[in-house]
Amino acid sequence: MATTAVYPVLMSQDVTAAVSFYREALGFETTYESDWYVSLRLGAFELAVLAHDHPTIPEGYRALPRGVIVNVEVDDVDAVHARLADRPGLTPLLPLRDEDFGQRHFIVAAPDDVLLDIIQPIPATAEYADAYTGTP
Repeated sequence: MATTAVYPVLMSQDVTAAVSFYREALGFETTYESDWYVSLRLGAFELAVLAHDHPTIPEGYRALPRGVIVNVEVDDVDAVHARLADRPGLTPLLPLRDEDFGQRHFIVAAPDDVLLDIIQPIPATAEYADAYTGTP
């Protein structure tokens, strides 16, 4: 099987508002746009937003996301935090902090109760270092 792309599609109550958030907060660019579905790209990475009640979604699955975290790894989490910290309407849920398992990160609420985790890899403590396989 030749794979050409794998990307998440987030179901949304308000496609326009969700797409505006990902464009403004992270710099995603639009590659396709309709009133019910928008494809976004940031470098080599893709994300799509879909109206949660669209008929292409099978009956019984037309719901908003729950328990979804979108991880975004960056090279300077402090700079991203400084840029987003005072953004109106952005709700910080986890303050900027270092984790023993090898992350410096913070979490904010994105539209539709999606969690956006902005991460910079840092060295893990000895307790967690062996868990890394070295395989990308």
